[in-house]
Amino acid sequence: MGRSPFVGVALALGFTLGAGSASGDAVPKAAEVGAIFSGHVLDAEGAPLPGAMVSVASPEPVHRVTVYSNEDGSYRTPALSFPGPFELRVRRIGWKDLTVTSLDPGNGFQDFRLARETDPAAVAAQLPANYWMNRVLDRLDEPRHREEFLRQCGYCHQQGNLHTRSARDAEEWSKLILLMGRRGAMISADLRARLPDVFIEAYDPATAVPELTADMNHPDFGPVPQIEVRHAVIEEWDLGGPGSMQHDVMVHPSGHLYGVDMPFDKLHRLDPATGERKSWDIPPGDLPIGGVFGRRNDSPASISRSGPHSLQTGPQGEIWITLATGNRLARFDPKTEEFQIIELDSGFYPHTLRIDDRGRVWYTISASNHLGVYDPASGNHRQIRLPARDFKQAMILRAMPFLMWLNRNFDLQGMVAKGDPVIVPIPYGIDIAPDGIIWFSQLNEHRIGRMDPDTGEIEMIDTPFPAPRRLRFDSKGLLWIPSFSGGRIARFDPETRAFEEWELPTEPRGSETPYALHVDRNTDTVWICGTASDTLISFEPEAERWRIYPLPTRVTFTREIDFDDQGRIWTSNSNGPSWQIEGGMPRVLRLDPQGLVARDGRLGELGQLVSGL
Repeated sequence: MGRSPFVGVALALGFTLGAGSASGDAVPKAAEVGAIFSGHVLDAEGAPLPGAMVSVASPEPVHRVTVYSNEDGSYRTPALSFPGPFELRVRRIGWKDLTVTSLDPGNGFQDFRLARETDPAAVAAQLPANYWMNRVLDRLDEPRHREEFLRQCGYCHQQGNLHTRSARDAEEWSKLILLMGRRGAMISADLRARLPDVFIEAYDPATAVPELTADMNHPDFGPVPQIEVRHAVIEEWDLGGPGSMQHDVMVHPSGHLYGVDMPFDKLHRLDPATGERKSWDIPPGDLPIGGVFGRRNDSPASISRSGPHSLQTGPQGEIWITLATGNRLARFDPKTEEFQIIELDSGFYPHTLRIDDRGRVWYTISASNHLGVYDPASGNHRQIRLPARDFKQAMILRAMPFLMWLNRNFDLQGMVAKGDPVIVPIPYGIDIAPDGIIWFSQLNEHRIGRMDPDTGEIEMIDTPFPAPRRLRFDSKGLLWIPSFSGGRIARFDPETRAFEEWELPTEPRGSETPYALHVDRNTDTVWICGTASDTLISFEPEAERWRIYPLPTRVTFTREIDFDDQGRIWTSNSNGPSWQIEGGMPRVLRLDPQGLVARDGRLGELGQLVSGL
C-alpha cells in the first residue's frame, strides 16, 4: 500500500516525517511548527479503516486533539499547540481501542492496525447511550410515556450510559426514580410504577447485548462518518475538577472561552491559544448551601450556593451570568476581575439569558414562570409573569414562595415526588429577534411565546412538537427550535406563524434529545446538540443537508453552543454527575469543520487534497 497524499504534501512543505509504525525509529522533530502525527489506520489484513477517530492528548490538564481517518485510512493531525509526552488513541466502533503512551513526537509518521472486537459485550459497551435508551422507548407502549420519559429522565444526564444502565432490582430502581424526583425530574405515578420493570428488561445484558450486536460483523455496523465530516478537527480541554460541571460556555471577544461551574460556584476561563486556565469564585453573599431553595439535612447535599447557569457577553465586554439557585444576576468585569451581584425582586431560578442591542439583560426564570429584564444603564430591574396553561398551574406558581418555605422545613419535594405531580410550564430558552421582540420557550407546556419589550404584550403559541428547549434566530429572522423529547428541530416563521419540522438523522431514529441549537448567521447553518448520542449535528437548510460529527469522549452531554470568529463550534460536556463522563472529568470542546483546510496558509494545497478524498 502506498503513502497517502498527506505524506507527500507534508514533505513538500518541509515537515520531516518518519516511515513505518508506532515502533519506528525516531526522526527529528518538525521545525517551526508543533508536533504533527500522520499515517494510516488499517485492519489486521492491511486494508484501510475510514472513519476511525485518532486522538492525541497531552498530560494533565488534558488537552486532546482528534481527527478522523479518510477513505484510504490516512489521518493527519494539525500542528499540536501543546508539548508532549503524548498519548495517542485510535477508536472505531466494532474494533478494539488502540492506545500508545509516551509517544515520541519525533515518530511523526505512525501506521496503526486495529483488531476486530469479537466480544459482543465489549462492542455493546462502545455504542452511544441512545442505543441503550432506545430499548426503554421500545418498551413504553404509550406515546405520552415515551415523551415524558425522554423529557424528564434525560434532563441533566445521558440515559442509557454505562452508569445509568447498571443492573438494579425493582426496589433499587424505585428508590433511584424517587431520588431523581426530589431533584426535579418528577414523572407521573403510572409511568413511575412502570419504569422499574422496563429498566430491568431493557438493560438486561443477557438480552440487550445480543440484540444490540446482532450485526456487529456487518461492514456498516457503526456507520462511517461522511467524507465532509472526516475533514474536521476536534479539540477537548479539561476544565474544572472532578465533580465540576461547565453548565454553559461562551466565546468572549478576547478569544477566551468562559464557562460557569454550577456545583462549585466558579467562573472558569480558558485561553485556547496557550491552554492557560484561570478561575474565580462567585461571591455567595449570605446565601446558605442550596441558595434560596435551601436543603433539609436529610436531602441530597450540595455545596453550591449560587448555582451559575448561563452567561453572555455585554456590550462593553463584561460577562453577565444567571445565578440559578442564588436567585441573582452577576456581572463580571474581565479587566478588573470584580463581580457585581444584582438581586431578583421576585421569581425563582433565573435560567438562560440574552442581551439586546440596548444592553438590557433578558432572562427566563424557570421555576416561577417569569421573564426578567435588567437595564444596567438605569438600574431598572423587573420580572414579568408569563401565562400559565390553566388555573391550577397559576395558583401553584403564585404560591411558590410559600411552597419553598414548606420544602425547606417539611421536605415538600420529597412528598410530591411520591405522588402525581402537577407539571408547571418551565420558561427555558430565550432569544431576541432582529426586530427586538423577545421570544422564549415553555419546556413542559410545549409552547413558545413572544413579548413586545415596548408594550409588554405577550402572545403564547402552541408548538406541534413537544419540549421546545433552547431556541435561536437565523439571519433571516426565522426562529429555530429543538424538540428535546421529539428528536427533531423546527423552523418557525414569525410573520406567517408557520412551523416546518425535520426529524434528526441520529440512529436509532427517535432516540436523540437535542438540548440546544445555535445558528451560524454567516451561513445560516444550524448546529444541534446530539446530547444522547455523543455527537454534534449540523443542518444546512437550503440543501436540507445533514452532517453528524461523532465526538471522541463517551458520555458527552452537550448544552449551550457558541461560535468563535473563525466559525468553529464550541460547547461543553456537562453530564451531571460528571464522574459518569469517560475519564471522570468535565470538558469543553471545539469542533473545526474545516480542519486543516484553511487554518495555516501553507496547508491550502493539502486542504484541496483532503477535500478530494
